[in-house]
Amino acid sequence: MPDTVYRNALFFDGTGSHPVISDIAVSGGRVAAIGPSLDWDENATQVDCTGLWLMPGMLDIHTHLDLELELSPELPEVVRHGTTTVVIGNCSIGITYGHQRSAGEDPVVDCFARVENMPKPVLARVADACTWTDSQGYLDHLSSLPLGANIVPLIPHSMLRIAVMGLQQSITRPPTKRERAQMERLVDAGMAQGYAGFSTDALPFHFLANNPHKKRKIPTQYASYRELAQLTNVVRRYGRVWQATPPKDDIIEAVRTFLLTSGRLFGRPLRTTVLAAIDLWTNRAAVRMCLTLSAILNSRLLDGMFRFQVLSGTFRIWSDGAINPIADEIPELRALNELELDDRAGRLRILDDPQWIASFRAMWLKGRTGWSIAWLRRLLRLEDTVLTRRLADMKVAECPLPLWQGETLQYPYHRLRQWQATKGRHGAVNTEEAAFFTTFPNPIEDDAAFFIHLLRQWDTDLRWETTFANRDPVTLKKLLFNPHTLPGFNDSGAHLANIAFYDGNLRTLKIAQPDGPRQVAIAVHRLTGLPAGFFNLNTGVLKVGAQADLCVIDPDALRRWDPEKTYEFVHRSALGCRQVINRPPGVVRHVVVAGRTAWTEGAYTRDFGQTAFGRVMRAKDHPDERTTPHARSPDYADKVSAAG
Repeated sequence: MPDTVYRNALFFDGTGSHPVISDIAVSGGRVAAIGPSLDWDENATQVDCTGLWLMPGMLDIHTHLDLELELSPELPEVVRHGTTTVVIGNCSIGITYGHQRSAGEDPVVDCFARVENMPKPVLARVADACTWTDSQGYLDHLSSLPLGANIVPLIPHSMLRIAVMGLQQSITRPPTKRERAQMERLVDAGMAQGYAGFSTDALPFHFLANNPHKKRKIPTQYASYRELAQLTNVVRRYGRVWQATPPKDDIIEAVRTFLLTSGRLFGRPLRTTVLAAIDLWTNRAAVRMCLTLSAILNSRLLDGMFRFQVLSGTFRIWSDGAINPIADEIPELRALNELELDDRAGRLRILDDPQWIASFRAMWLKGRTGWSIAWLRRLLRLEDTVLTRRLADMKVAECPLPLWQGETLQYPYHRLRQWQATKGRHGAVNTEEAAFFTTFPNPIEDDAAFFIHLLRQWDTDLRWETTFANRDPVTLKKLLFNPHTLPGFNDSGAHLANIAFYDGNLRTLKIAQPDGPRQVAIAVHRLTGLPAGFFNLNTGVLKVGAQADLCVIDPDALRRWDPEKTYEFVHRSALGCRQVINRPPGVVRHVVVAGRTAWTEGAYTRDFGQTAFGRVMRAKDHPDERTTPHARSPDYADKVSAAG
């Protein structure tokens, strides 16, 4: 008999089929029956879902929750957002091979701290707890945790290189033939153990965080095409997934690399998912290039399985002074970002260096004035960097002057210029602002000098936000529902103080909602059954016998929710730091993992975080993931048949 029956829900099964009003019965962690007005024993828990949506628990295919799993394995923010399955080990980094410390090197801290903007003390705590040394040991470790969601691990390339070569050698020389063979054997072992795939990274601004390697990139970036081809061939043979990022400044190399997806060229398509198709404000052509490349690679001519990931909302980031997720893209900001977070004196020395100042000003003002190719590229929105370099796009979140909070930096800059032009008679709003204006050079040259001065005075006490991509909702919607993309790129668990994308799946549902139930069904499919099929996982579709991972959504609360107004900064005691999070009020009513309610009506259940709800999810062709028929009584079979 069922444990729980969900009554009168608008049911989305995850296949993209049109929703129907239905009951769903759950028994022993599985879906026991689906159909209208099911007749079950009244002792079963009844959950009235009238007016609510019931759907499979959603997938988050691009996370960096590897670290949070060690400190808070229930993943509370993930679960309360309706996500029940997450993919970890992305972008070539993770803890698959333990802490990997040797010869004074600390690879987990080195690889994560700048790439994912993670506090070093948090990373060190995680590394301290890593006692395993191989991929099977990691699976065993994950299986011992009180998981809140299902965990899908990838083999991370940077850590693989470190396991075979050591950190120092992996970033200073090519691997030998024997070392490449050893990497190949380790990838093969991971695939045989059920890992869902393999991740690499080629973004040119992903740097190591510890001396003496701060000017070196993470190990995967030093891999040759030959190495990538050799390792991804193992992934291809198993029918698993390659997660990658493009060498964005080298289009020819990007095309060459991603041709590895081609079944025509390599005998069998390689499932490939890549970061990211985003609508950059500074370069409107980038997203079109992504979609064109996808269409070509997936054409009958090349027979690829290639999907760009899409962020489901605006790309909004918070910066602490000059430190943010995109700072390393710009050499002048990278110089500041290389220093430890508390090294204010070191950053001040750089900010006072005339050579650095000249270089920063040249970068900041490039294409802003005069007639030039740079000016034309800026006018046409075809620039190379993602930072807009406009004070009007930089909104103050926190600073020592409360008056400025909520303003863009353009407003105090104009007041400063007026104050200086009138010799202090006009411009300043109050005496506190006037006193601060006296610290500026007089006259202030331009907004570049203004921003440099703010960094000198306040350093990381200046917290500002900007939205540099996905500003146009029409373009974003087209991206999310393009056949060559997958919703993802949430980076959940990374950039703790800088971005908040746990809500990405819910944003996709909200974008679909105005177009009616049929479009919502498509959105649900793209968040559940579609990525589950791409990653070769036994999840994402609710059918009789399937593991009961599901969530219940309040469509009225979803309609009322304004995602840009619900950001908050929360101190996560488990992580020991502050995190920016977006929590939609009242949208997610119930979350069930393996038949157990984890979140209901705004609260976690008693056992959540104490016992395992989720599990380590291997690829479905792995023996541990092959489904077997549920034990059924004659009554069970009769009722399933009656339910249609």
